Amino acid sequence: MIVQDVINHLEELAPLAYAEDFDNVGLLVGNKNMKLSGILVTLDTLESVVDEAIKTNCNLIVSFHPIIFKGLKTLTGKNYVERVVIKAIKNDIAIYSMHTALDNAFQGVNNVICEQLELTNKQILIPQSETIKKLITFVPKTDAEKLRMSLFNAGAGNIGNYDDCSFNVEGIGTFNGNENSNPVKGKKGSIHFEEEVQISVTFKKHLEKNILKALFKTHPYEEVAYEITTLENKNQHIGIGMIGQLENAMSEDTFLEYLKVKMKTKCIRHSALLGKPIKKIAVLGGSGSFAINAAKASGADVFITSDLKYHDFFTAENSIVLADIGHYESEQYTKNGLVAFLMKKITNFAVVLSKTNTNPVKYF
Repeated sequence: MIVQDVINHLEELAPLAYAEDFDNVGLLVGNKNMKLSGILVTLDTLESVVDEAIKTNCNLIVSFHPIIFKGLKTLTGKNYVERVVIKAIKNDIAIYSMHTALDNAFQGVNNVICEQLELTNKQILIPQSETIKKLITFVPKTDAEKLRMSLFNAGAGNIGNYDDCSFNVEGIGTFNGNENSNPVKGKKGSIHFEEEVQISVTFKKHLEKNILKALFKTHPYEEVAYEITTLENKNQHIGIGMIGQLENAMSEDTFLEYLKVKMKTKCIRHSALLGKPIKKIAVLGGSGSFAINAAKASGADVFITSDLKYHDFFTAENSIVLADIGHYESEQYTKNGLVAFLMKKITNFAVVLSKTNTNPVKYF
């Protein structure tokens, strides 16, 4: 097994195409064709985590947070980022990061929080837009079914629970060419009339390379005319944050105690309590102040996130309880979810859950 094999599995869970534009995800250190000895899964990649990978004979670290976020101009070891990269390279250890790709995955970070809190009826809090693309091309009628099936096999036409692939006769095309040219099949210098049909398919944007590869491989023309457009959709299965419900409503005090135990946090910073039962929960692992309005609009009784600033708490405006449980605490179970996923995909291979606590925040 090589690094790329693991990457393929991870991209099934969280395609990198859905990561935020500001992020730095994917294979950050190492060779994708390197043979694997073991996989260490962690929340952060620190020097101590690289040491743990060496000790456990793991030459691939799957990390939620990217160790390289901003560009590196030197590798002198002057800070922890450079030291981690240097140590990983010296010991032939690859590092792969998922970060906001996993944030936006339905079975990702926020689903793990919901599972930990035993929430049901889960939905995306902020659905991602423009995740569906549409391909239109024309092909001789005799080749249409072959191309259509090739596009199907590459992943087109399977959006949600319906099959969205169609092809329609658009008329007669006129071409010039000779016996060696394509699409013309006729005598040299002749004008050949070929009936064409239009094939129109939709596909998830992360499959675009696969769709185009299938198109060029199967289409009979040397020069393939096609158009790809992005649809202005809101994807209910891809996006940041999640909403869920408790089986039974709790008082605010009872819920905060429940939250503290379930998320293993030593303290919870929260906005004013409203004296209302807690039933509908919005969650967003990591820094989530940008989603406060979305949580309020969803009708959630409480919004669980982290890194809220002083003035963020004012925006609750007596319509929701804001609960800051800590950045590390909100994401700590992510690595457990990744290990469980990889162990189902890769049997009889070492997938190790990192034992290193990488939380930089200490409590007195």
